[in-house]
Amino acid sequence: MPIDLEVELVPVTADNWRDCAALTVHPDQQRFVNAVTYYLCLCTYGGLWNPVAVTVGGEVAGFAMWAVDDDRSAWIGGLVVDARRQRQGIGHAAVRKLRERLIAEPGTPNVALSYAADNTAARHLYRTLGFHETGETEDTELVARWTP
Repeated sequence: MPIDLEVELVPVTADNWRDCAALTVHPDQQRFVNAVTYYLCLCTYGGLWNPVAVTVGGEVAGFAMWAVDDDRSAWIGGLVVDARRQRQGIGHAAVRKLRERLIAEPGTPNVALSYAADNTAARHLYRTLGFHETGETEDTELVARWTP
């Protein structure tokens, strides 16, 4: 990850939602994520998820969302880093920052996320950040959790 990479998690607002919606992934990744517009609708109308824009140097480079489960576990979902900005450490930095923000909430036992078993890039990323597969599944995806 470049030393000067400054990743920030900022609220999705009227000023940046279009930049979030314009994010795309490489064609071979499209089966692993939904369009950011779907995630934005889920956040707006689903009653559970909260969106964040991932910015680098003030420009939107990615998107993520988070929620808190009934057992107080914090969940990270919908992580998208724009195809043009991948392999720069943005996803790693965004997950690390969001994980730290979520675990800081009193009563949060762990941070969880899920991914397709054959999504080797996601699996590698989350393992390097200390997430461990639990044997649980969420729909068809594997669940991994991080506990401080």
